[in-house]
Amino acid sequence: MAEKRSIIPTERINRSILLIRGERVILDADLATLYRVTTKALNQAVKRNLGRFPPDFAFRLTKSEKTEVVTNCDHLHRLKFSPVLPNAFTEHGALMAANVLNSDRAVEVSVQIVRAFVHLRRMLASNTHLAHKLDALERKYDRQFKVVFDAIRQLMEPPPEPPRKRIGFMTEAEA
Repeated sequence: MAEKRSIIPTERINRSILLIRGERVILDADLATLYRVTTKALNQAVKRNLGRFPPDFAFRLTKSEKTEVVTNCDHLHRLKFSPVLPNAFTEHGALMAANVLNSDRAVEVSVQIVRAFVHLRRMLASNTHLAHKLDALERKYDRQFKVVFDAIRQLMEPPPEPPRKRIGFMTEAEA
């Protein structure tokens, strides 16, 4: 089966994924935009189905978290004056939200969102693997280059003064 063209640019989804409380999440405003529903409609559907959204699927941001998100994410400036604290959805929560919205658009977009989360996990795992390899190389080559650095330090030290020949008359004891 040929892969269907994405209905939303991957960069748009990636920009929506934030790290909050150690979790990668998408805020309700971004998720609603992706699913083409209002944030209010999304949150009402979630409220009607609270049993499907345990804390590891969705949680409400605190005031300080909201302030930090608004400050750091330009695309979320519209939340600045909202009196409501936004909901944050993990990968599983975003998928569950698509299920409770029950629209074709939500189903299509949720597949893209899951792919974006999977891609992000792969990139992070790859970077972790590379970081471990680099650490091992540094440890290995530090020992080998220690000899080189020691040799360079020795070359940098001034050579010892050669014994000088005295000018003038020598006594019988010096000769």
